[in-house]
Amino acid sequence: QVLTSMPGVGVKTAAQILLAVGDFSAFRTPGHLAAYAGVAPVTRRSGTSIRGEFPSRAGNKRLKNALFHSAWVASCHDPLSKTYYDRKRAEGKRHNAAVMCLARRRLNVLFAMVKAGAFYEQK
Repeated sequence: QVLTSMPGVGVKTAAQILLAVGDFSAFRTPGHLAAYAGVAPVTRRSGTSIRGEFPSRAGNKRLKNALFHSAWVASCHDPLSKTYYDRKRAEGKRHNAAVMCLARRRLNVLFAMVKAGAFYEQK
């Protein structure tokens, strides 16, 4: 019920997240969880060239997909998520990149909610 209190997270999405992650005890920080899910940016380097940050191709594909779809739905229906998504688009990010940024942000909130046992509160 804690997960489904967040806009954009339904019963199926919450079930996919719980199946992939469990009770979140395996992860010390939201960054560790984001790396496991594949929504944390990675820097691609080869020799002396550094190519910037890109979304990771590694990680749990089902969890990444669930987070992406949850963020996509929230960007359409939740005012706070829509504002964040629009800000990322204004920065010049494409649709998928903006949704992945939103997914990472929402994952941080989900992590804090589960650790505290608190329901989602819109600010």
